Formats: sequence, C-alpha cells, structure tokens
Amino acid sequence: MSNRTIQVDDRLYQYILDVSVREPEILHRLREETARLGGIARMQISPEQGQFMALLVELMGANRMLEVGTFTGYSTLACAMALPPDGKIVACDVSREWTDVGQKYWQEAGVAEKIDLRIGPAADTLQQLLNEGQGNAFDAMFIDADKANYDIYYELGLKLVRPGGLIMIDNVLWSGAVANPAEQDPDTQAIRELNRQLHTDNRVTLSLVPIADGLTLARRRI
Repeated sequence: MSNRTIQVDDRLYQYILDVSVREPEILHRLREETARLGGIARMQISPEQGQFMALLVELMGANRMLEVGTFTGYSTLACAMALPPDGKIVACDVSREWTDVGQKYWQEAGVAEKIDLRIGPAADTLQQLLNEGQGNAFDAMFIDADKANYDIYYELGLKLVRPGGLIMIDNVLWSGAVANPAEQDPDTQAIRELNRQLHTDNRVTLSLVPIADGLTLARRRI
C-alpha cells in the first residue's frame, strides 16, 4: 500500500512496459523512425501515454477529436486507431516535414481518412473552426505544442469541446522544472502558470496524471 505515487526508476519503468504496454507494430515502427531524428525525437509521446490516451478515447466513445501539435503523428495514429470507423481528428501542426513522417503510417494503418491535417498556426485553425460554427462539436482534444500558447489553445478548446468532453494537456510536469523555483525560462513559466490556473478553474473537472512528462485531464463541466 502507498498513500502517494511511487517513484519509477528504470527497472520499474521497464516492468511497466513489459506487463502493460501493447504497442501495435505499426506504432512501434513509427516511434523507431522518429527516434532517428535525433534530439528532437523527445517531442514524441511515450508508448504508455499513447495507449492511455487511446483507452480514454475508447472509454468516452469519442467520435470527433482535436489535436494541437502532431509532430510525426504518433499520438494522432494511436487515437485514430481507437476512434470508430466514422471518427475524425483535426490535427494541427506547423511542419510539413515532421507530419510527412507520420502520413505513410496513417495510410498503412487504414486511418488516413479519419485525419484532417491542418498546416498552419494552431490558434488560427481553432478560431477558424469556431467561425465555421463548430463550437461544442468535439469530444476530446490533445494539446502538445508550443508551451507559450498553451493557455490560448486551452481557452479555444473549451469552446470547441462539448460539455462532458475531455481536454488532455501534455508536458505539464516539464521534466520536474515546474517544481523548481530556480527554473524561470518562458516555457517553464507558461506551463507553471497554466497548472495554477487549471487548479482553480471551476469550468472543468481536473486530474494531473504523472504519466510520462505529466498529462493533465480536464473534463469540461458546462
């Protein structure tokens, strides 16, 4: 028994992977190709997080989803595979180079028709969706992009995700920097401020899950 989250060292982490993660082979190959990009590969979510998010999509019976920050498309693919045949993801990113990596895997997995990739500033794309009358039209949203604009994406997301819908926000622990007062760089401050804001935001039901680099779950109440 434990009254707090236990520390996960390398041995225990490997055990978690061994007994829990059922990463499909196509996701594994996408993750391996992304790893060959070098240091930037750290932007990809972990396999256990992808599996957890896919489970949430299934539990919700989600049909329409938003993604802000697609990178090479691992999270997109994991969630698209969990959506029903008529499900859709609007995926927002600024890089064709990175998203091109994922598109062949989307095709191979047979989910490319579920993914509506929008290249351009995500805030503009989200606002365009609102202008098109798509407020309250999405079941779930995943935010994993430039940290300085997390608050903007969250506020727009609250208008686009339906009441009862779920917003998932990545990197909210930021390798522990958020708890270190000496860390005052703009990204750390932006995440730290959003975490504080969410803690008192009565518009959502909240849980910060210490998986991977920290994943906040915010269920829209009204």
